[in-house]
Amino acid sequence: MKILIADDDDHFRRLLAEILEQWGYEVTATASGEEALVALQSDDSPRVAILDWMMSGLTGIEVCRKVRDEMAEPYTYLILLTSQQREEDLVLGMEAGADDYLTKPLKVNELRVRLRAGIRIIELQTELVEAREYLRHKASHDSLTGLWNHEEIRGILRRELAREERVGGCVSVIMADIDHFKRINDTYGHLVGDEVLRQVAHRMQVLARTYDFIGRYGGEEFMLVVPQCCRDCTVAFAERLRKSISRESFETSAGKLPVTLSLGVASLGAGVDAETLVREADHALYRAKERGRNRVEAGQ
Repeated sequence: MKILIADDDDHFRRLLAEILEQWGYEVTATASGEEALVALQSDDSPRVAILDWMMSGLTGIEVCRKVRDEMAEPYTYLILLTSQQREEDLVLGMEAGADDYLTKPLKVNELRVRLRAGIRIIELQTELVEAREYLRHKASHDSLTGLWNHEEIRGILRRELAREERVGGCVSVIMADIDHFKRINDTYGHLVGDEVLRQVAHRMQVLARTYDFIGRYGGEEFMLVVPQCCRDCTVAFAERLRKSISRESFETSAGKLPVTLSLGVASLGAGVDAETLVREADHALYRAKERGRNRVEAGQ
């Protein structure tokens, strides 16, 4: 665990750093509130900070306030070091955002106990953030392929259309469907079908730009939202997707399986709603299937 010390007393700062290092902590020591704030705003910032109340420049109280105002996550556990013992001063420190305080002269055993409590709170907060992010991902992504789920990809399309309406440009949609997927499930079983779905999703992700969005629309159907790309470039992209799927057979637990994809493209400018764009791409997808599958068709 990395701990920050901020104290303008050189002797005390070195002594405290030695104690913490003996206990196995990684220590960053600063002599001012300004230096402390820079360290706490860095990418690999300490999760626990021990701040002297009275320092030249920014005081410990002011550092606490700035950290709480400007840094929501990851949470930093702030301990104030103070010679102030008046109740109103301690309340002021807590209201500024400090989590705990230690009075000078420092009692080593008390410091050890307070640090353990702070680190436990940091660990619990980290677990809560991880759980929240897991639930957020689970709510917005398809559990089999890891792609955006149906509701999210539709929401993404609406947001992209709204953004393009403000700035101008074009948003395209590709609807893609695995050809004869029911035959794969009926012949080799649903587990093999799941393998095929995951591999199709992966090949799509490899080709997509970082700002393209891919969702599992339902069953064996996928929807891609392609911002800043109009009809011709989207058709070319869809053709690359089609070739990437059909070029090589898929390695599955049932052996190598040939897989092909039919795709429909719709590209419309600002002012068009999501339902219209999806409907146009769907119609193009149906034409691709009617005309022999393993092909790309574009809307009018």
